[in-house]
Amino acid sequence: MIKNYFKIAWRNLVKSKGYSAINIGGLAVGMAVALLIGLWVHDELTFDQYHKNYARIAQVMQHANFNGTVQSQTSNPGVMGPELRAKYGSDFKYVVQASWPGGHLLSVGDKHLTQDGIYFEPDGPEMLTLNMLKGTRAGLTDPYSIMLSASAAKSMFGEEDPMNKTITLDRHFEVKVTGVYEDLPDNTSFRNLKIIMPWELWYIQNPWGKNMNNPWGSNFSQTFVQIAEQASMEEVSAKIKNVKLDNVSEGAKKYEWVVFLHPMPKWNLYSEFKNGVNTSGNIRNVRLFGIIGVFVLLLACINFMNLATARSEKRAKEVGIRKTVGSYRSQLVFQFFAESYLVVSLAFVLSLLLALLFLPLFNDVAGKHMTIPWLSPVFWSTNLTFILITGLLAGSYPALYLSSFQPLKVLKGTFRVGRFATAPRKVLVVVQFAVSVMLIIGTVIVYQQIQYGKGRPVGYTRTGLLNLNLQDEIKDHFDVVRTELKNAGAITEMAGSFSPLTSVWNTNGGFEWEGKDPNLAVDFPNNSVSYDFGKTVEWEVKAGRDFSRDFATDSLAFVINESAAKIIGFDEPVGKTLRWDDDVYTIIGVVKDILQESPFFPVRPTIYHLGASSNLSNLVVRLNPDQSTSQSIRAIEDIWKKYTPTVPFDYQFVDQEFGNKFIAEERIGKLSSYFAVLAIFISCLGLFGMASFVAEQRTKEVGIRKVLGASIANLWGLLSKEFVLLVILACIIATPIAYYYLHSWLAGYDYRVKISWTVFAVAAAAALVITLVTVSFQAIRAAVANPVKSLRNE
Repeated sequence: MIKNYFKIAWRNLVKSKGYSAINIGGLAVGMAVALLIGLWVHDELTFDQYHKNYARIAQVMQHANFNGTVQSQTSNPGVMGPELRAKYGSDFKYVVQASWPGGHLLSVGDKHLTQDGIYFEPDGPEMLTLNMLKGTRAGLTDPYSIMLSASAAKSMFGEEDPMNKTITLDRHFEVKVTGVYEDLPDNTSFRNLKIIMPWELWYIQNPWGKNMNNPWGSNFSQTFVQIAEQASMEEVSAKIKNVKLDNVSEGAKKYEWVVFLHPMPKWNLYSEFKNGVNTSGNIRNVRLFGIIGVFVLLLACINFMNLATARSEKRAKEVGIRKTVGSYRSQLVFQFFAESYLVVSLAFVLSLLLALLFLPLFNDVAGKHMTIPWLSPVFWSTNLTFILITGLLAGSYPALYLSSFQPLKVLKGTFRVGRFATAPRKVLVVVQFAVSVMLIIGTVIVYQQIQYGKGRPVGYTRTGLLNLNLQDEIKDHFDVVRTELKNAGAITEMAGSFSPLTSVWNTNGGFEWEGKDPNLAVDFPNNSVSYDFGKTVEWEVKAGRDFSRDFATDSLAFVINESAAKIIGFDEPVGKTLRWDDDVYTIIGVVKDILQESPFFPVRPTIYHLGASSNLSNLVVRLNPDQSTSQSIRAIEDIWKKYTPTVPFDYQFVDQEFGNKFIAEERIGKLSSYFAVLAIFISCLGLFGMASFVAEQRTKEVGIRKVLGASIANLWGLLSKEFVLLVILACIIATPIAYYYLHSWLAGYDYRVKISWTVFAVAAAAALVITLVTVSFQAIRAAVANPVKSLRNE
């Protein structure tokens, strides 16, 4: 019997090739989208699960109250780890102090490579449960040791055994390879970790870290923990909340420091804090695209349901005859479900091919390296469930509706589908286009928000700026290198700084000035710069002057930005003094705010001062606009290699680095636009099928109207009007829903675009144009048909 069900189902598919192609194609696209989104959602939800104890691992973070606004930070004092071990040792299995990740130069003979790495205390590899290929996880006990990832080991030593080999680290330290670990997967927070070095070596390189007068006053490191088996994350977090507040000076207590644990399972999905509350993160994108995947699949199922019910009159006699010869309704239900599952199964096979074809593009847009897990039982069991649910969803309404026809009315010719029989189909069309219109509106708003951020004034001239890591040899010959680069025509100016133009690497409190409110808590980004920094970046001086070699007193001078001037509160800040630690600095200039962090949030109050060469980490140069970029870069590289022959010439264009700040939003925008196009495509497939059926159903009516003198335009309007009205209704429904959710999304940005009514108008117009184009082919085809052919059987 089952074989018979599927044989008849196959015959019906072959008999109606056009409708079958629309059904299978639409479902395949919907299922492929759902499959790709499912892979992406799974990748996000399993983030960091590579680490076996990830549920018990956490990062130590701090809340600080700055004048009523609570800010959350991941940076900690270097003494945080030892303090937690000393006072709360029984609550932790591991406490690991760590540096911030960064690039490090590895040298073996004539080979020089830059690899991303981190300094860890010895328990770090054990806490992360690294998969060791050579050596053990206890490879950081010697301060002059190093652990390499498999790819880094191969890059440095090829097929040779790297164990116990010596590497020159950052040109100053000889370290021995004590372990090789498996490269970490892409869906882990430590995915870029190619080398791991001992925390004690960081102190050897930065002795000031251990020799500070106020060790709790500087946040320069990270702290990771793994709580003990008997402990709970919430209880331990509550225990340690005052660990910093109990140790800071009386003046710093006004910041109301609160230390807490941020569990690893939340690092990716809940990474954002707003006023001290863990609000969101990638979880909103997971929810967004999860909903989109469900909706796109639903659109494809709606097509199936619509076309199946629309063709009900053609199947009415079949149902009547089957019931007359003894078929039970349950058998008819099974017949229609067989057709549904046949379509779904064929669509699923096609969807796998589509997913396989477009997965590389999807990975590129999403910034992932996902693969289809062909050998995973979970993958196939999930897909089987997926097919069963989709087949049930797509076939339920047709099966129940078609099997309910009464055979007596059908065979006597008195059967009519009824006045409201088309209502469900109309509702489904409205749902389809409402979803499509919402996706169009969302895509436009995301694009506008990205462009709004890109167009925000940054306070300096981005184009023509190059950023490089400032090496010791360049520091030692700074003025000579500057002169040579200018003589070569490569640059117009160059300068050094501690923080690059697109990041803030250091903040400080402890600033005092006349009239300051004693309760005012300040934490200013503080950038050490060299002479000519302002001239190089072309910042805009709003008051006073820039740093100058003509004034020896500029060694104790500040240039502040407009936001800092507002916080300090002087009507005329130039000439006023600020005390910082034991020194008194004079404000010599106020510059326009320079945007260094997120383009969607306010610029923080920032202070610039002249720094010793030892405090400068970045070299910024302005290329000569009168010479080609490639020629200038070649000249810079030649002079670079002259002074630092063993250091690779790595540079970044500042405008490209600034553009990287939009990667997350651009990914959302691109994915949304692709899904919007696919949703519209699926909706149009269904609309095309419905229009062709309506045109076929009204063939005789069209023929009569044409004989009576109706024009092609009249007939086109007659056949198109119903669909246009449905799409207009869909736009009316979609507009308030889209506005509500987009307004909520934009509320997460301080610097945001205003939602304009024109976006909704454009989206509605686009939907109407797409509808008319889709429907017009069938409408005009019916209108120009010869009425003799449609009326000859009367």
